[in-house]
Amino acid sequence: MVSEYIQNTKKDPAVYSTSNGVPYANHPYGAQTAGPGGPLLLQDFNLMDDISHFDHERIPERVVHAKGGGAHGYFELTDSLSDLTYARPLQSPGYKCPVSVRFSTVGGERGTPDTIRDPRGFSIKLKTDIGNMDWVFNNTPIFFIRDPIKFSKFIHTQKRDPSTNLNQLTDPYHTWDYFIQNPECLHQITYMFGKRGIPKSWAEMHGYSGHTFKLINDKDEITYIQIHCLADGGFDGFSDKEGKELAGSSPEYNTKDLYERIAAGNYPSYSFYVQTMTPKQAEEFRYSINDLTKVWPHKEFPLRKFGRMVLDKNPVNYHDEIEQIAFSPAHLVPGIEPSNDPVLQSRLYSYSDTHRHRLGANYQQLPVNKPRTFDSNSGCPFLAGNFQREGIASIDNQGSRPNYLSSLLPINSVSNDPKSYKNGLPPVEEKKYLGVVPKRSTDKYEILQKERNLKAHEEKIWLKSYDYISGFSELDVEQPRALYKNIISKQDKGDFIEAIVGHASKISVPQIKERVPQLWGLIDGDLGSEVAKGLGVSYKHLTVDEYIEDLGIAPAN
Repeated sequence: MVSEYIQNTKKDPAVYSTSNGVPYANHPYGAQTAGPGGPLLLQDFNLMDDISHFDHERIPERVVHAKGGGAHGYFELTDSLSDLTYARPLQSPGYKCPVSVRFSTVGGERGTPDTIRDPRGFSIKLKTDIGNMDWVFNNTPIFFIRDPIKFSKFIHTQKRDPSTNLNQLTDPYHTWDYFIQNPECLHQITYMFGKRGIPKSWAEMHGYSGHTFKLINDKDEITYIQIHCLADGGFDGFSDKEGKELAGSSPEYNTKDLYERIAAGNYPSYSFYVQTMTPKQAEEFRYSINDLTKVWPHKEFPLRKFGRMVLDKNPVNYHDEIEQIAFSPAHLVPGIEPSNDPVLQSRLYSYSDTHRHRLGANYQQLPVNKPRTFDSNSGCPFLAGNFQREGIASIDNQGSRPNYLSSLLPINSVSNDPKSYKNGLPPVEEKKYLGVVPKRSTDKYEILQKERNLKAHEEKIWLKSYDYISGFSELDVEQPRALYKNIISKQDKGDFIEAIVGHASKISVPQIKERVPQLWGLIDGDLGSEVAKGLGVSYKHLTVDEYIEDLGIAPAN
């Protein structure tokens, strides 16, 4: 498949040059020697530079979401959310900004097939005119965990065994060993072993925030939200058999499908919605709004449309635009804030930390990541600047701007009073923070009272959360049970069981394989029995309390 760029470019305007930009007049493939047939010369910069660069061409692959692809396009606000937030991109219908999107599997390495059974990442970088905002979603509305420190251990079980070097496609004993001991994952794996576990196309796949976020309006009122990005073409998936066949015959199936759709002008489109919840509703909600393993029922919290997204441009260079793109849920604009979801809170740090490891301290300066506001010719309402300087791969070192809050050339600020914002744009205030902060400014009663009121509300939310590690109960089985019994069709139930059996049948440890039906039996006794029959193991149905007793009770701290 020839790229669009090559098809549409008649002549390459570039002149072959060394990495320091000097034109090289000799053959690019030639090498300097000490006379014909003699040894190579160390002075041959073209050769040494080329070999050295080749040795360093591979940046570390992502620890999670290593395999993926993506495209560019635009976001458009269709319906205002100004009653809920003062966030600039959510004010006036018709507002547009460029987006870059990356789709990915979660656990596989960069060379794994697109059609393995796994959740999919669905990340969106919105390059707004007041800075970048990243929505780092998955294609399921929930996840395997709700305790942040479990994440690295869960991902370890998706990787290669430290002794055998076998991955879960060959022997998934460690994966199922984890599932059995952490049964709050039931909701996610019920999605995963259904059709959504192998999406037919990224162009026809939904994305969900999963986490709860907060919208803040100009009255300083909080609204809790969850964001849904629904593919206008619907969401369908392959059967287990179809996915495995494509994994062998067309391992880049989804990558190729997305590229060809866009190249042919068949642009994927998606609609954005929010579910909203007031603080009072959050306090009275049956589940914790900070629990990543739970959904908000649509009947209680209906979807409200606010935008659309169209992907209409393929990458010209995959490495620059997709492999080096770096998302973080901490990249938000004023008016949108993270909730107290502990997994989200840990991700706010973790994503930027992994980018600094993978791409360097200046990863935000790479063209695909660079906010439009740092470009003086972007047409944005202000030019961004800060005190970060130097380091490896510093592309924009901000010229001669002082790298501290200078009294000679002070950097400007914007108002932090949302009431003064116009259409989501804060007014610029000159020399705002120049000078000394007196103690009386931090002792105002109004500030303390506001903090007390917020704390009183959040303590009610925290009561439905946890101090050390979350505990498992019958409450955690309600939603996956409803998904299996009420949503998955009779025909799809057969495929669902077949997918579970196909995956778990490769388990090399007998006692773990025998536990698998008991895990699924927590949802439905007949389901557990069918899984046991497929795996050829005995089955004894256990209630949630019996399952916990049988597996063993671990202390919380």
